[in-house]
Amino acid sequence: MLTIQNLSAGYGKVQVLHGISIEVPKGKVVTLIGSNGAGKTTTMRAVSGMIAPTAGQITLNGKRIDGQEAYTIAKLGLAHSPEGRRVFATMTVTDNLTLGAFPRLTGSRPRGDVAGDLERALELFPRLKERRTQLAGTLSGGEQQMLAMARAIMLNPEVVLLDEPSMGLAPILVAEVFRIIERLKGQGVTMLLVEQFAAAALAVADYGYVLENGRISVQGPAERLRDDPAVKAAYLGGGH
Repeated sequence: MLTIQNLSAGYGKVQVLHGISIEVPKGKVVTLIGSNGAGKTTTMRAVSGMIAPTAGQITLNGKRIDGQEAYTIAKLGLAHSPEGRRVFATMTVTDNLTLGAFPRLTGSRPRGDVAGDLERALELFPRLKERRTQLAGTLSGGEQQMLAMARAIMLNPEVVLLDEPSMGLAPILVAEVFRIIERLKGQGVTMLLVEQFAAAALAVADYGYVLENGRISVQGPAERLRDDPAVKAAYLGGGH
């Protein structure tokens, strides 16, 4: 489904990623964990076209997408819920969600039942349903995070990138976000998840990669990583 091979990327002269390879099979949840500065968000940005890779290749359903513009990659079915939410603050919840379906409304992707998907998204995120006419900028941080996730789902994507969905949220909202990820997984949504709470990420994922200093240091089935002494010591203690 999504294949990343020998990917290198960075910002200007600063190289952040050094030849990483990740496989995200159809219908699976794959998580990328690591400390701050390891390169997790850079990976997501390179995949979605926010920055251009300096080496390697990325394929979506067998089609190369590395180096293409972000809007082109979105048309091919890759949705990105970015770190920091980035909702359209002066637009309503409903309008934000409708924008998520923009490639479908313009014919760039199969249209399907956009209105029905909007209602299903609101059912999946009940807090958003209660606030569907509210301006996105007036939502709480947790509600904005849910809106960013729901907007990504409105693309009816092949793959969803979720970058730090729990960042800055209270524990009760973190639990709710992960319940929603679990539900999306049950619906067969393919996801690449970057997450600071490694234990929660590995609990919901099928497979995991550990990123250290821009390189993959460990990978394997999520259950095995949860039991790996080195992973436990580095990422699953102290509140993780």
